[in-house]
Parts: sequence; C-alpha cells; structure tokens
Amino acid sequence: MSQEQEILFEAKHMHKAFGPTIALKDVDFTVRRGEIRGLIGENGSGKSTIMSIASGMQPATSGEMFYKGEAWSPSTMVEAQDAGISMILQEANTIPGVSVAENIFAGHESEFSKCGIINMRKMYRAADAVLEKFGISHIKAKNPIDMYTFEDRKLIEIARCVTDDTQILVVDETTTALSLEGREILYKLIHRMAEKENKAVVFISHDMDEILEQCSDLTVLRDGDIVGILSRKEMDADDAVAKIRYLMVGREIGEKYYREDYDFSCRDEVALEFDHVSFGKIQDFSLKVHSGEIVGIGGLSGCGMHEIGRAGYGLEKLQGGQVLRNGKPVTTPLAAIESGIGYISKNRDSEALILEGAIQDNIVLPSLTALERHGFIKPSDERRMSEHEIKAFRIKCNSGKQWVNTLSGGNKQKVSFAKWTAKGSEVIIMDCPTRGVDIGVKQAMYSLIEQMKKDGKAIIMISEELSELIGMADRLLIMKDFEVKKEFLRSPDIRQTDIIEYMI
Repeated sequence: MSQEQEILFEAKHMHKAFGPTIALKDVDFTVRRGEIRGLIGENGSGKSTIMSIASGMQPATSGEMFYKGEAWSPSTMVEAQDAGISMILQEANTIPGVSVAENIFAGHESEFSKCGIINMRKMYRAADAVLEKFGISHIKAKNPIDMYTFEDRKLIEIARCVTDDTQILVVDETTTALSLEGREILYKLIHRMAEKENKAVVFISHDMDEILEQCSDLTVLRDGDIVGILSRKEMDADDAVAKIRYLMVGREIGEKYYREDYDFSCRDEVALEFDHVSFGKIQDFSLKVHSGEIVGIGGLSGCGMHEIGRAGYGLEKLQGGQVLRNGKPVTTPLAAIESGIGYISKNRDSEALILEGAIQDNIVLPSLTALERHGFIKPSDERRMSEHEIKAFRIKCNSGKQWVNTLSGGNKQKVSFAKWTAKGSEVIIMDCPTRGVDIGVKQAMYSLIEQMKKDGKAIIMISEELSELIGMADRLLIMKDFEVKKEFLRSPDIRQTDIIEYMI
C-alpha cells in the first residue's frame, strides 16, 4: 500500500445510541492520507456523530476505532488533538472573558509558565505567530476575545485546532459561520494539508456546491447508515447532484428551490422602520420594510448587516434615531416580541435557544402570554403547539420533552425557526436562517418564507449566501463599512458578479 493510500483512521461496526434514538447503526468508515473526505447527509443522519466520537467528544456505544494502525479510544478532545485529530465544531467553541492567546493555548498554558507563573508576553508572541501563519493578521493575540465577531472567533478556533502535529482535521459545518474571506483561508488550509502535507481532512457540509468543489471523495449518510460512497470521478458526473440528493433523503426532492417569480411588489403598510438609527459604527441608517416584503441584506464579514438585525429586535442600545413597529419604538427584545417581531440569531446556541431546556419549552416560550387563560397555561395546549411545529419542520427527536442540546445543529436551527412560526410573528428578522440545515429542509424553509410573503409577513433576511439572497429577496441591500452601498430590486438578470463589486 502506497503512502497516499495509507489508512489513517478506521471505524468498525460503530454504533451510537442516545437513549431510544439510534444515531449510528453498525457504521464502517475509513479516512486515508491525502484525501479530503466529504461527509454529507440530512440533519440527524449521523455525520457529525462519527467524527465527534473519533475526536474524543463522546464515546461510542459499541464498535472499534483505529488510528495510525493502533486501537483508538480518546477520552477527551484535548487528548485527541494532542495525538493529531482536531475537530472544528459547528457552534462557537471559544472561552469568553479571556484573551485570544489564552483561547489559542487553552490546555497548554504550561508551555509558557515557570514556577507557576505564566509569561503572558511570550504567549502573546506565540499566538500572534500562529495567527500570522494562517493569514489572520487582523486579529491580535492580546485582545479580549469578546471584542471579535462570531466569524472572527471561528478563525481563532481554526488557529487553535490546527498545529504541525495535526494529522486529521475535521471541519464540521464551519464554513456556514465564516465570511467569504474566512472560507478562502480554510479552503487553502485543507488543500495544503491533504495535497502537500499528505494529511487528511474530513469535511462535513450541507452545501452541495462546496462539497463537490472542495472534496476528493464523498460519503453519504442517511438515518445513521452509510448509503453511498462516491469517488472524485463520480462526483464530476452530470447526474452527481441528483444522485447525492436522492441518497441523502431516499426520494426525489424536486427541482423547485428558490422563488420562481420576479414580482417584488408588496403592501403599502410599513411593518418595521429604522428611522435614522445610529449606534456603534452604524450611523444614520434608515430602512422601511413593508408587509409582504422580503428585504435581503448581504455583505462581507464586519459590514454591519448582523448589527442591523440585532437592532431591529431591540438588542442594541441606540445612540440616535429609533426602530419603530406600528409607530411605537422597539427598545428591548420583550417589546419586540410583544409587538409581533421574531428574531432568528446567527449565533443560535447563545442567543436563540435554551440549550438545557426541552424542545417544547423553546418553541412555546414566545407564545406563553397567548396561551395563558385566566392565569393558567394548559400543558395540553403547549404540547399541541410544539407537536405541530415538530411535525411541520420534521425535527428529529423522541418527543418535545427532549433537550435541545441533544439535537444536531440543523435540528437546533429548526427549533429556533419554529418558535416564531408558532408565535405567528408578523415581522421576522432572519440572520443566516438556513445555517447548518440540509438541502431538503432548506427547500421547505424557502417555501415557507415565500408563503409568509404571500400572507403579508415582513421579512428581513440577512445572509452571507448571495445565491440565497438573489433567490428569495424582493429588495437586496449590499452593505460595506457599516453603510448601504447598493440596492437591487428582484430581477432574473441579477448575477453574483454584479453584487460582489459593491462588497469588496
């Protein structure tokens, strides 16, 4: 066996159960040197579970693992990383309240300590060198990590996870949390590791185009089983996308994906207004969103689009101007909810969901006042509401009593979406609404958003996916340097290349 074909990691008969839920069913999985192994499947198919076990995050229920030809059973992620298997998680995985350097060298502080005292200057210099190596020079090691955006914190995680000793890098839906520049940094890294350093990458993604462009081989999972393995030649075939989609869901998905109309008309009623809003680096921002209108906002990392979404939900303290709903100021999230505004945060684990709470409790939380009758809420009403949304979004769970932190990333996103559809919010601010969601659910969500428009809902869709914005928005605002640089109206003639020049 040549070095290029050398098996680096192997799982045999891997089985994983979470109570009555079977996440993996007798799976055999192999990773070889020199490959970028794609893993794709619907939410809850088991793709992240395989590699979380391999990287020491959790144990398998049964089965065997081998790494570099020897039995492998790491007890922690630190142990796995020290041995050469690193995993970049889908959700934020940085330590708040400390510096960038302390995040990069978490668990390895002893390298910079003498007589129990840590030499912080030495740590800062080493961390800056690591960041420079990855081309992340705009982030400074001595700065507190809390001053950086969600996207920048993901880059810091990459710098922390990948060392010279890393032999297998697991990228778990990471690109959904990165800007366009961040994605390019990651793509260059994984190709260097596989093609020049003869290491291996396991690339988990729902983005079909990304998988087909970046990966050398592909494994498809469905309901805890491996249902297909494709070579690069098979991935280049004309029918590859249709074949992969069929393997993922076990049925034909259909051709309709985004909206097929080009009607950007809406109602006269203004549902949400930003009236000369100023805060932080946003200055004098104005926008009127009408009922029955989808306003898309796009741009590169740090352009200000995410901050606009937060302000619309009352999460930012304004220095000037106001956000108005039915003529009344929106100053807090509670005021936003009471006025019929919903908000799907990009950072769902810390801002959108109660992870150590039941699915049902998360879904009904914004609707408790509406469910109340004479000072009481019937458990049957809560159950009925949550079960309706669980069924509508095909949330994979045992019941509404299951905790959210046991769900896959995509199923968490379904919950964060479902609580606002259950509430019947008239205005919904969506910040990366389909992040981490598989293709079948994306299609269903786009259909739901289109129906919301027809029903007269007002929608702000903030996204880093230009194809998503072009495909769904009536009006598309492109932001750069915290201000709107260009506005596009819905048209069949809009191309991504027309938009990018206003972003960079």
